[in-house]
Amino acid sequence: MAFSERVSRLKSSLIREILAAAQHPQVMSFAGGLPAEAMLPKVEWDRMPVSMGQYGMSEGEPALREALAAEARALGLPCDASQVLVVSGSQQTLDLAAKLYIDKGTQIVLEAPTYLAALQIFQLFGADCLTVPLQADGPNLVQLRSCLEQHRPAFIYLIPTFQNPSAVRYSEAKREAVASLLDEFGVTLIEDEPYRELTFDGGSAKPIAGRLKKSSWIYTGTVSKTLLPGLRVGYLIASPDLFPHLLKLKQSADLHTNRVGQWQALQWIGSESYRQHLGELRGFYRERRDAFQAALQMHFADLADWNMPQGGLFFWLTLKQPLDTRTLLNAALANDVAFMPGEPFFPEPDNNHGHLRLNFSHIDPARLNEGLGRLAAVVRQAQAAQAA
Repeated sequence: MAFSERVSRLKSSLIREILAAAQHPQVMSFAGGLPAEAMLPKVEWDRMPVSMGQYGMSEGEPALREALAAEARALGLPCDASQVLVVSGSQQTLDLAAKLYIDKGTQIVLEAPTYLAALQIFQLFGADCLTVPLQADGPNLVQLRSCLEQHRPAFIYLIPTFQNPSAVRYSEAKREAVASLLDEFGVTLIEDEPYRELTFDGGSAKPIAGRLKKSSWIYTGTVSKTLLPGLRVGYLIASPDLFPHLLKLKQSADLHTNRVGQWQALQWIGSESYRQHLGELRGFYRERRDAFQAALQMHFADLADWNMPQGGLFFWLTLKQPLDTRTLLNAALANDVAFMPGEPFFPEPDNNHGHLRLNFSHIDPARLNEGLGRLAAVVRQAQAAQAA
């Protein structure tokens, strides 16, 4: 059977495989970035116009585009509704950007670690993924400058606010410095901010895209983490030079994003109900974060190092005695506990051992200590075997 050359680079998503394995009710899962079902808002369907069942505009519902542009301007991202494209989850933004920029061998820059589903898309299209290591407040600027000088990549992909998987939030100084470097070298920015609203200390910062003076940019967000992930409604906002190309790619991909989900999103975005919901959501996740931190101290203090996240949905652990955490999966699942190994978050997973990404938002707090205790036991057993 003659498939395209691209299919040879197609990798399955480990996180989707783990989530499938963790569907059994007895499994305690720290694997996926799943919102807590208790905090999924109740939505109304009976007021939805019948017209929402008809085909729609590729750009998205005009009122939703206006609302999203207003939200972005409030963050400090100058734009208007004509720059907003409603997409099928922000994951589609990455697919459209890859189609726009990447041929086999195209060089791009990523954080290390980075979002594994972005890696999956970029590598599928044949990108040469260059990486810059993350520090506690953002990327290593010396290495970023060196990378941009040597390679002049097609774009840089960044998650500056509660980064997935590391939970790093860029400082103001790093945001300004990154914007300055991208302008200096004329590199396009793809800025991904699915977790911006999930802040536990009230902190907020202007997007890097809003600080650029010369470079092209794509800014993307979603309602999946704050409303209903099942709606599959995200958005991208792009500099005017890029928008027409992204729109054509969207048209060729799926004509338009589902209008039922767009209508539901529009009932919330910018409303007082949404602001109240976000406040409740942050309080709920802050409590779960604090409980998770206490349980980690109990079970992992001698096994790993980590920073307590100030937002988002994840803890990122670095084992004090590194091992390939992918080798722990079968033993963990046999003990009815699931987690996400750290290796797939790097373009070269075999050279980056010893990390775990743990989600704190979804698991029942009553099972938290039991689950982390079982996972810690799996790690100890593997490390003992490695040392033997």
